[in-house]
Amino acid sequence: MCSGMVSPDLMIRALSKGADGVIVLGCHLGECHYMEGNFNAAKRVAMVRKLLAFSGIDPERLRVEWVSSAEAPKFVQVITEFSEKIKALGPSPLRMEAA
Repeated sequence: MCSGMVSPDLMIRALSKGADGVIVLGCHLGECHYMEGNFNAAKRVAMVRKLLAFSGIDPERLRVEWVSSAEAPKFVQVITEFSEKIKALGPSPLRMEAA
């Protein structure tokens, strides 16, 4: 799936159901097979991060990164960093509400 197909609703729904974090991964900017999909994803993630901050949810719980399929070490690094960040933030404040 192209990162440009990840809707704001999907990001918000995952967090509202108690996910501690959401990461959207896509092709490097300018290398999208669908021309502008990753630029659309970047705009959507930025908008949702603003909405999260406005709602009192740490926007660091949502991240977007550009990683090609040939960059396994970078993929591991990005996922490891994000996992550590989420662990440091602790459980989602929405987890209790979702239960």
